[in-house]
Amino acid sequence: MTELKTGILGNLFLREKPAKILLGLKTSKDGAVYATLLSKNADCTYSHTIKILNTFLKLGIVKFEKKGRIKKVMLTDDGWDIAHNLEAMIKKFNQIESEEKRSEKDKKK
Repeated sequence: MTELKTGILGNLFLREKPAKILLGLKTSKDGAVYATLLSKNADCTYSHTIKILNTFLKLGIVKFEKKGRIKKVMLTDDGWDIAHNLEAMIKKFNQIESEEKRSEKDKKK
């Protein structure tokens, strides 16, 4: 059996919570969002969300904007590209799964 070897980026984006956080940033209305909101949308603890966001920050995928006590997170240009491609992959996976289910139903008929 072959082992799937992925680097830091593969390990990061092939997991549910980081993917939800990244897509949450992409779909935010004004381009910036609070970490608390991201953690709620990703069904993730606040501390885990901050850990993921700090990893994103080190990779240059997100940036923080601080105004007084308020701190918002937003995607960088590279972050937008990655989020867009991730969203496209998810759509393609869903399309493949739908086609597979249809063909299984057709076989049963």
